[in-house]
Amino acid sequence: MRRFFSIYQYATPAVFFPLTYWLWLNRYHGNHAFVLFLLAIPIVFSYVIPALGTNWLGLWEINTRVRLGKFRPHHGFLFGTGTSLLTFLSFDSPEFSFSGLFRSALVLASVLGFWNWIYDIYAIDCGFITAYNQSYADGKGAEAIATEHAPVYFGTFGFLYGLMLNTAQHYLIDLGRISLYWPLLILFIAISLVFPSLAYIGLSFLRHGHSGLKPFEKIGG
Repeated sequence: MRRFFSIYQYATPAVFFPLTYWLWLNRYHGNHAFVLFLLAIPIVFSYVIPALGTNWLGLWEINTRVRLGKFRPHHGFLFGTGTSLLTFLSFDSPEFSFSGLFRSALVLASVLGFWNWIYDIYAIDCGFITAYNQSYADGKGAEAIATEHAPVYFGTFGFLYGLMLNTAQHYLIDLGRISLYWPLLILFIAISLVFPSLAYIGLSFLRHGHSGLKPFEKIGG
């Protein structure tokens, strides 16, 4: 399984990023600007948050050969590609309404929360990722360790990403409000960085009585 992750981390951005870009470009009829908009959000998110979590807070590390500290230099394109491809397969561009927004948010929260949780369980189990959280300190297994962060973090991101894509499509594509391109992109990236982190911190306080922003050593080891 560890060999799979070692290959996957390079194959995904090298092979599937161009494919994902082409799929989105085809859906939006050659609109490169909008495709870059929707790809930029998960790519920036998965550079900033993991870089801070590994190299600044020391909450986890990726046990692979090519690293910048405890972090992969291509991590943003790895997660960004996977997120964008899963989104392409599950986001059907619903109408801009309360029900459409909620459906987009709920679908992507479920899809991204679930598959990233599964990914992290197996990555932690085979030693490809080490997460120094409360469950790790308590000597629990990979499922418990991954459950500390993956569902809430990626689920919250997915929920927000669904709202963002629906909103961006309405204003930038349907209404042609191109002047909103950069304000929306900056706002959405900021939201994607802040609110999943707040959700994780809040859930950590409910579970353990602390923020979850401090690395833990394994008890007795």
